[in-house]
Amino acid sequence: MKANKLRESTTQELTQKLGELKAELFNLRFQQASGTLNNPMVISQTKHDIARIKTILRERELKVAE
Repeated sequence: MKANKLRESTTQELTQKLGELKAELFNLRFQQASGTLNNPMVISQTKHDIARIKTILRERELKVAE
C-alpha cells in the first residue's frame, strides 16, 4: 500500500482501514502462534501499513491544529 494512495483517502476511510488492518494483524499473529501462517513477512507488511496510516492521520491532525 502506497502512502500517496492513502493520502487521497478521507480520514474516515483511513480510520476504517486502520481498524481492518489491526484485526488482520491480530489474526496473523494468531496464525503464527498456531503454526498455520505460510508467509511471516505479511506481519511486517501489515505493521508498516498501520504505521503509514497512523502517520497520515497524525499529519492531518497537526495541519488542522495550525
